Amino acid sequence: MGFLKILFSNSRPIHKIGQFHASHITFFGFSSARLLSFRRFESTNILKQQSTKLAENDDDCFLQVMDFPGGKVPITTQMKFIAESSEKRLPCYRVLDDDGYPIPGAIFEEASKELAVKMYSSMVTLQTMDTIFYEAQRQGRLSFYLTTAGEEAINIASAAALTLDDFVLPQYREVGVILWRGYPLQQVANQLFGNKFDFGKGRQMPCHHGSNELNYLTVSSPIATQIPQAAGIAYSLKMDGKEACAITYFGDGSTSEGDFHAALNFAAVLDAPVVFICRNNGWAISTPINQQFRSDGIASKGQSYGIRSIRVDGNDALATYSAIRAAREMAIKEQKPILVEAMTYRVAHHSTSDDSTKYRPVEEIEHWKTAKSPISRFRKYLQINGWWSDENESELRGDIRKQVLQAIQAAEKVQKPSLTDLFTDVYDKMPSNLQEQVKFVKDAVKRSPKEYPSDVPI
Repeated sequence: MGFLKILFSNSRPIHKIGQFHASHITFFGFSSARLLSFRRFESTNILKQQSTKLAENDDDCFLQVMDFPGGKVPITTQMKFIAESSEKRLPCYRVLDDDGYPIPGAIFEEASKELAVKMYSSMVTLQTMDTIFYEAQRQGRLSFYLTTAGEEAINIASAAALTLDDFVLPQYREVGVILWRGYPLQQVANQLFGNKFDFGKGRQMPCHHGSNELNYLTVSSPIATQIPQAAGIAYSLKMDGKEACAITYFGDGSTSEGDFHAALNFAAVLDAPVVFICRNNGWAISTPINQQFRSDGIASKGQSYGIRSIRVDGNDALATYSAIRAAREMAIKEQKPILVEAMTYRVAHHSTSDDSTKYRPVEEIEHWKTAKSPISRFRKYLQINGWWSDENESELRGDIRKQVLQAIQAAEKVQKPSLTDLFTDVYDKMPSNLQEQVKFVKDAVKRSPKEYPSDVPI
């Protein structure tokens, strides 16, 4: 395995990670050898103070300590408030520059030619698929769609760093992760059209994919609900002694929800092996990040909860891949949560129900779409290494476009799920109250057949 250099603290020197040994890692000022050892219930005498003079600080204040549940707390006679923010922003780990060249001195997890080409091909697949499905929605063939435009590297690079044993709890912009795990394009189309081959039998919104076989939990529409669930799944993996972790994805807007904060606290206290991946794409629908929080982004919140954290360039596929590999290994080997803030930009509208030009400049969108494209940057890296050509590009894009169009055509021809499927899969045996509801709905359809869609079997 290669080496990885990550910028973890604005007040500490850069540390190198060799073979991803967590003992070599420093996160925001706490090396693993110096992490506080919380001795729960050791002391109940909260006000007990030691009389020994410990040290003098910069204010010539004599320090003492008081015993407190969880550890000894230094005492100072100076009334000093903690600053509301640091003078310096947390650094962002990056490997590739905008032209696809590794930054001098960058240390990262090497990706083989086979892996790098697969990652790039998957990113192009995601981009092509999004373009076609978005157009299909605009044609009235789909009711709703969400793209991952601008965030393809986070999807694919993070997925490449995981294993199928890891449980993924996604938001609605992680279809690339399930594609990487083996979810067919045809199944993507089936879910979007809600036909009878859709695993959810048409009972979920489009873009709410899920697969038990691939350990990818079905997307839930309410914001942030998956984050505390990830902490719980991670804790169960720990209790069962599994060599796996839970991974949950969410946007910066989710960090304004209480579920985010509850999840981080649970995971930290229970030492749950979960990797929290925040896609900080600058916008929570129409709300910019400077109207969401005053703190320095998301990664800075990790230390407040006692969680190791890192900020990474989410438009740099190699940096994202390297950081998530390291985070996963630490989460499993040390049984601790990790918070990753992936810095990116949503270049598309929030969804097909949104017009982002109403709240942000078109010039800003175009800048990120062209000059900062994660796909373009990674393609340049492949070409620099002699692993990709214009002929490869043309062939790939033509083939993917053909596959997506065929998947749409096939999905449209498939019959919708039966009306009765609305009531199944809740109980092993349908109770009498649901049986009564089935009869009520069927009778209503018979009374007013013209009010019921003709392509849905009763």
